Amino acid sequence: MRDYKVVVLGAGGVGKSSITVQFVQGVYVESYDPTIEDSYRKQTDIDGRACDLEILDTAGVAQFVAMRELYIKSGKGFLLVYSVTDENSLKELLELRELVLRIKDSTNVPMVLIGNKCDLENDRVLSIEDGVKVSQDWGLVPFYETSAMYKTNVDEAFTDVVRQIMRKEAVTNAEKKQQKELQKQKELESQQNQHSQQQSSSSGTNSNINSNGYDHGSPVLNARLKQSINDPSKTVTKSKCCTIM
Repeated sequence: MRDYKVVVLGAGGVGKSSITVQFVQGVYVESYDPTIEDSYRKQTDIDGRACDLEILDTAGVAQFVAMRELYIKSGKGFLLVYSVTDENSLKELLELRELVLRIKDSTNVPMVLIGNKCDLENDRVLSIEDGVKVSQDWGLVPFYETSAMYKTNVDEAFTDVVRQIMRKEAVTNAEKKQQKELQKQKELESQQNQHSQQQSSSSGTNSNINSNGYDHGSPVLNARLKQSINDPSKTVTKSKCCTIM
């Protein structure tokens, strides 16, 4: 079973805790209690794979910004939540996304955009089109309008971000495997080149040795041969036969 850490980010009062509790426990929490930080765990099956999700519900108030940055560093996927009844909550989300990209030092971060409280039609100030535009500006980040009260699109949003994490891990593992194979291939080629060089060197040495076992390429032997030729005393002559009359 794989572990996946998901971080829920957004301004205070947008319903981060309500969404998280609805997904984990299937319960709607109506009252608003400012969160410092809550952690939840949920085991689920996504696309036939058993997953153990650790969901971090972060604070939406300014005094906990330093803690929020620590959560972002450890997170693998992010749910960025605003309220369709609060225009400022969407503006704050734009800054949060930039913070996530900066801390993760990547533009490819598993992420879902959520417009919560879509059941409050009479209080709505942000349209679906507003969320779609932000999604497009972010490079077609998946966008859902949710209702924590009726559990509308809540499961879908969490499932989406986990799928993104899975795909990113699959790509990363494939790249690592390819790099290892390339490294092995380079090492094998290097060993083959060294072997070829050794064979070439050995062949060059043997070419200086004649069939009698003498190395014509030896400077010492050449010097001795020259000395033998120039010194008559060391030259072997044929013996003369005497005939007795």
